[in-house]
Amino acid sequence: MATKPPAGDPVQDAPRIAPPGRAAAGLPAIGHTLRIAQEQMGVARTARTLLKVNQKDGFDCPGCAWPEGEKRHTAEFCENGAKAVAEEATLRRVTPEFFAAHPLAELEQRSGYWLGQQGRITEPMLLPEGGDRYEAVTWERAFAIIAEELTALDSPDEALFYTSGRTSNEAAFLFQLFAREFGTNNLPDCSNMCHESSGSALNETIGIGKGSVSLEDLHQAELIIVAGQNPGTNHPRMLSALEKAKSAGAKIISVNPLPEAGMERFKNPQTPLGMLRGTALNDLFLQIRIGGDQALFRLLNKLVIETAGATDEEFIREHTHGYEELAAAAAKTDWEETLTATGLTRPEIEAALAMILASKRTIVCWAMGLTQHKHSVATIREVVNLLLLRGDIGRPGAGVCPVRGHSNVQGDRTMGIFERPAPAFLDALDREFGITSPRRHGFDVVRSIEALRDGEARVLFAMGGNFVGATPDTAVTEAAIRRARLTVHVSTKLNRSHAVTGRRALILPTLGRTDKDVQASGKQFVTVEDSMGMVHASRGNLTPASPHLLSEPAIVARLARAVLGAASATPWEEFERDYATVRDRISRVVPGFEDFNARAARPEGFRLPHAPRDERRFPTKTGKANFTAAPVEYPRVPEGRLLLQTLRSHDQYNTTIYGLDDRYRGITGGRRVVMVNPLDAAELGLVDGAYTDIVGEWKDGVERRAPGFRIVHYPTARGCAAAYYPETNVLVPLDSTADTSNTPASKSVVVRFEPA
Repeated sequence: MATKPPAGDPVQDAPRIAPPGRAAAGLPAIGHTLRIAQEQMGVARTARTLLKVNQKDGFDCPGCAWPEGEKRHTAEFCENGAKAVAEEATLRRVTPEFFAAHPLAELEQRSGYWLGQQGRITEPMLLPEGGDRYEAVTWERAFAIIAEELTALDSPDEALFYTSGRTSNEAAFLFQLFAREFGTNNLPDCSNMCHESSGSALNETIGIGKGSVSLEDLHQAELIIVAGQNPGTNHPRMLSALEKAKSAGAKIISVNPLPEAGMERFKNPQTPLGMLRGTALNDLFLQIRIGGDQALFRLLNKLVIETAGATDEEFIREHTHGYEELAAAAAKTDWEETLTATGLTRPEIEAALAMILASKRTIVCWAMGLTQHKHSVATIREVVNLLLLRGDIGRPGAGVCPVRGHSNVQGDRTMGIFERPAPAFLDALDREFGITSPRRHGFDVVRSIEALRDGEARVLFAMGGNFVGATPDTAVTEAAIRRARLTVHVSTKLNRSHAVTGRRALILPTLGRTDKDVQASGKQFVTVEDSMGMVHASRGNLTPASPHLLSEPAIVARLARAVLGAASATPWEEFERDYATVRDRISRVVPGFEDFNARAARPEGFRLPHAPRDERRFPTKTGKANFTAAPVEYPRVPEGRLLLQTLRSHDQYNTTIYGLDDRYRGITGGRRVVMVNPLDAAELGLVDGAYTDIVGEWKDGVERRAPGFRIVHYPTARGCAAAYYPETNVLVPLDSTADTSNTPASKSVVVRFEPA
């Protein structure tokens, strides 16, 4: 039987600390999964729901974007995916009576954990101007309020339309169509905060901002480098792919400032032997200093170039541009500076080189540990340089693998959710719908916050997500949000963004992935794109949490009708009635989606074209894959300071907090902890178990303080510290961003410590 939500916030004053784990998954993962699922859904609903996750006739997990193979396991989900499903399919409900009992001032003081545990929102809610709590509102009135605010703007560019990665292809396509028909390219999305650096680097170097590998490629690789990524917590099903690659003889190098249990040993809960013994994954662990990755890959590239016969000369000659510039820059690379930047030893780097030279098929995987630094784009370009030198793009078992976080964040970008759209996309959209899309570039997430702060934007409409909780510089962001005339959030559950609002605020409750979606033409399905470019259908199987919920496509269609009115010739009502009509339009606008409806009906879905992978054709400005030779950068940290990275706990997905434990790191019952190397702690006088304020330092001189964190002596890289977000987002300056991509540099925060 499902349990009731917590009445009050749990006390986090005394987290318990144990040694870090040395293996991931296994029996503890099964037990934790079943406990969380039963608390939220009860036994019968747990079975009915989890057995449909990631199945060909089921729904796509609302968690990460890791792909499924052709053959699916009965339990095709991981522990954290099950938590995500359980929280969406929960039997707990947030009704108008809840809001009547909990004024906004109280919600603002609650933790993200408490808010999320309350359950599914059941009706549209309005916070009126000057009001102290939300009250129920009809859908008609809600859309009228939004139309009133949007049509009163001096310019369409005063509106911001944010998208979360959970949004389906159909909803995302309609959302960007509405925004552009309204007259703006202000379409910030969660990708701006995570893999924007990947897209920027890959578009320049190989001509497409997506990974070039498939799941089958991982299974065939001879060497897999996992850099700046923690699969055991953030993409647990990836461990099964690494296990399969290991069984076929692959070697694995992990590059990370922290040792992670999932990369040490994976106890596969789907096999008896896996649960008992597990598989050791790492062959080499490079415990790099935060931000030292570009220096590492530049030195490796120098050594590859200097090794006779190590480069693929034919591939370089036929398919690349800029080799001479890279070779000249690499020749100047200094061993000593690289050792300083990385914190590694010469034997460790030489061991990595030997493994690279021995491999004929290499894949490099990465995530936020590479993308959230000032020099992230240059770092990822350097990763691409290594693969180009070896001819490891466009052949089986090799390539680039940026591992996306949210389940359709890549699909949303494919559908046109982008503040800087390609002219060809806008041309196709205009031809199809007879509109004139704006060509002026819009605002990304950071620029959106600045626009709200500076009075350039007045309305924020968020399609899912937790904008306030996910963004940097918490005090600045929250003050900016409060300047808005209206904030609107399409949501399934409560989060911080519902407690920090504009003068008026709306919560529009929507269907989740697990919910049946029935429209006037019958039962609907939506589609998503995974991290490796596979598109497939998703069909919920549960009765919706309330009869008052609308689907995301329906919300966009009704919003458009309310705002654009009779002036729009777009058949919004038809799109709401039957999503197949949306897919027909997508097939004529977005390359690779030809005959979309028929291909989406296939149980396995279909793979999108990828010219570098499929043809070794590189649609860049030069017509070839581009080597790059940016100056090597790495963070310089003043004496007495450490470099902090923000990260997730194991009981967390993005800003959604499932619990207060981080099992693999040995931390239980609290999140306000900061992990510091014992040697650094001794030098700085940081006693294990003592409490400290973490104070960020930035060139603007503004004090950014995260108070009351328990010090945990932990085997981090020297000079480095780690703590959980969103609690430490307050330390990340709004203008500390990656060059080119403008992604917040949440992995490179200079901090000092003061007694709490």
